[in-house]
Amino acid sequence: MCKVYNIKRLCSFYLIFIRIKIMKLNIRIPDIFIILLVTGITLYSAYSVYLTPQGNAQVLIRGQGSEWVFPIETQETIIVNGHLGNTIIRIGDNRAWVESSPCDNQTCVATGHVFRQGQWAACLPNNVLLMIQGDGNDDIDAVSW
Repeated sequence: MCKVYNIKRLCSFYLIFIRIKIMKLNIRIPDIFIILLVTGITLYSAYSVYLTPQGNAQVLIRGQGSEWVFPIETQETIIVNGHLGNTIIRIGDNRAWVESSPCDNQTCVATGHVFRQGQWAACLPNNVLLMIQGDGNDDIDAVSW
């Protein structure tokens, strides 16, 4: 019983403290509603733009005279011959990435997962390119609009 009373007392003290802080900042209930609404819209927009996969995306892989095209939905491991040796590219979970490469700087591996139309990873010393292509309906984008 004593513990419950202390928790209620602590909660009421905390609520009073929050009210005093809000009163000093002159924040009202409609202000809090607007802040939450704008935050929600921002998070939804970021999710829909950056985290949802695009339809009909294809993975294009080029290396030393060879070219492969895979749907992004496949689960594949591709070994691409290059000038320095073999580059291993993996496709899975609607993403593609360079898993390993014989180049010195490993920038292609550090690029990470590519999954949106137009993203790419390249191993320039080994002459290997990994690129995500769309269905061709990308004539107008934010830059050219």
